[in-house]
Amino acid sequence: MGLSTHVLDTMHGGPAAGMEVALYTTQGDDATLVKRFTLNSDGRSDAPLYDNHSLKVGTYRLVFDVAGYFKARGVKLPEPNFLNKVSLDFGVAHTDQHYHVPLLVSPWSYSTYRGS
Repeated sequence: MGLSTHVLDTMHGGPAAGMEVALYTTQGDDATLVKRFTLNSDGRSDAPLYDNHSLKVGTYRLVFDVAGYFKARGVKLPEPNFLNKVSLDFGVAHTDQHYHVPLLVSPWSYSTYRGS
């Protein structure tokens, strides 16, 4: 339970290993950095972002460094590139449930959903 994320690179057809991500708590327009981390070889954080005891009802933001990831993979991106950082704002209403925030991403598109 708690909060987790997973990123799949749809351009290369696999996990987005090495992507930099930042997690924030938010309140209105204010955001407070909780942690920065790098996705492992499976495109996930090494540990839950929050376990079910520390996850609180509220709003959060995950910021994924999409351009940095694709540049590091050797993808030639135009300047300015189409996607730089993808920011996902979401809410947690039930701390007894697992919140999984997957991101499917290429240099030109992304999608997300509440996973399980």
